[in-house]
Amino acid sequence: MKVTRRKFLQVSGAATVLVLAGMPGVDVSKVYAYSAKSGKLAGTSESTSICPYCGVGCGLIVASRMQGGKLKVINIEGDPDHPINEGATCSKGSAIFQIANNPPKARLDKVEYRAPGSNKFKQVTWDWALKEIAKRVKKTRDGSWKAHNDKGQTINRTEAIACLGGAALDNEECYVLSKFMRSLGVVYLEHQARI
Repeated sequence: MKVTRRKFLQVSGAATVLVLAGMPGVDVSKVYAYSAKSGKLAGTSESTSICPYCGVGCGLIVASRMQGGKLKVINIEGDPDHPINEGATCSKGSAIFQIANNPPKARLDKVEYRAPGSNKFKQVTWDWALKEIAKRVKKTRDGSWKAHNDKGQTINRTEAIACLGGAALDNEECYVLSKFMRSLGVVYLEHQARI
């Protein structure tokens, strides 16, 4: 069967008119009403959020419901009204549901430390961990400090520490983090939002 340009345009035009007219004779309002009242989204409230994984900032719709006295996330999907992703999500964004709904034992809620040469982790307190981190940062900074370059110019920096900010940080957190790192003399300072 040979299709001419004229016949193709006629069929395409007729199909477009039918779609724009709502396909007379086909009433899908009952299907939409049924799907909204039943299924896993019945009785949920929706709110919008931003995906925390990369620097793109995709919009999400989070559906939640009270269960057992607690607010539980039921569904997370891309926000079609968001100007960045227009409802699409990547594989990590699609799996963001797990942040809220992982079983309690699947995520760490205490600080664990593995000593050099050991094959086991042990639980430590936050106070111990923060003091240990501060001690190691100071030791590394002091051991790698450069006050002057080869020309005798003052540079006051360390090249043994680097900082990579996460894309989930907002502007204020990035500002404080960059000020703190620069006060330590860190020059290898980057942010993941450049992706």
